[in-house]
Amino acid sequence: MKALVLSRKERYDRFAPDISIVRETELVFCDRSGTEAEWLAAAGDAEALFVTPVTWITEDLIAQMPNLRLIHSEGVGFDRIDLEAARKRGIYVCNNAGCNAGPVAEQAVMMMTMLLHRTLWGDRMVKTGFQGQAVKELEMDVPPDLSVATVGLVGFGAIGQETALRLRPNGTRVVYTARHRRPAEVEARCGVTYLPVEELVPSCDIVSLHLPATAESHHLVDRDFLARMKPGAFLVNTARGAIIDDEALCEAIRSGHLAGAALDCYDPEPVPADHPLVRLAAECPDRLVLLPHQAGITQSSFYNVYRMLFENLQRLIDGKRLERIVNGL
Repeated sequence: MKALVLSRKERYDRFAPDISIVRETELVFCDRSGTEAEWLAAAGDAEALFVTPVTWITEDLIAQMPNLRLIHSEGVGFDRIDLEAARKRGIYVCNNAGCNAGPVAEQAVMMMTMLLHRTLWGDRMVKTGFQGQAVKELEMDVPPDLSVATVGLVGFGAIGQETALRLRPNGTRVVYTARHRRPAEVEARCGVTYLPVEELVPSCDIVSLHLPATAESHHLVDRDFLARMKPGAFLVNTARGAIIDDEALCEAIRSGHLAGAALDCYDPEPVPADHPLVRLAAECPDRLVLLPHQAGITQSSFYNVYRMLFENLQRLIDGKRLERIVNGL
């Protein structure tokens, strides 16, 4: 088995599991920022293609790999892979859904706490010599915390559920919305209540996004969505940048309708210095937490990534049904 890997060799050396399939697979590594011509020259005859979620895999590339049987995202995202082109060729496209659920949920809760506790503002006040003034301001306008907040989760897959579980010890009221309501036992385990999106949005102090980037979710958070949010609420996004209409979000924050937002993903990525949200952060430095899409970059996530990836490759070789197929095969 030969696999073209558009990712860093060092990650495979460190995190790949010690199982026979890893040793038996010929891994050809190429820079993900290279050209399709370079990739094809290196391993155009590969049967498997391993890619980071931010790498574009086009119909043209797929068409020029005659032996290709599997395209596997190293992460959860797969929106940059031409799913239809792969499906027409009978090529499986799989992801690693759930591989980073715990770490991403951990960071989502951290981002919520940063917003509620005004962490960026407090940090700035201390660093500029105004600790005493900061305490006085907080005593005059006491902020809420997670125990008195209602958090709405939009999307309730592995990450959404792990987020709910991490909020539960804080006494947070957690509601969720999803395309399909989860079974009663899942709701009970996570301590959540289901609400239709039109009821969830105006009732929450924090709305947190946990759904994939699809045609259906593109700019789901638009002007209408934001206008329906509770005045003074916060938005958290650890999912995908394309879910949010950035100009609409900037308007909602500038106007004061939203108290702030914490984001770990953007559209496009890498996010340029002149991006509307980056510019807004300069205007409102205490109200925007902007992180570099780092939530899933942890040791446990990477161990899970390569275990799941190579286990799926073994299933392909053994003629078994693959797991986490995302292109309908």
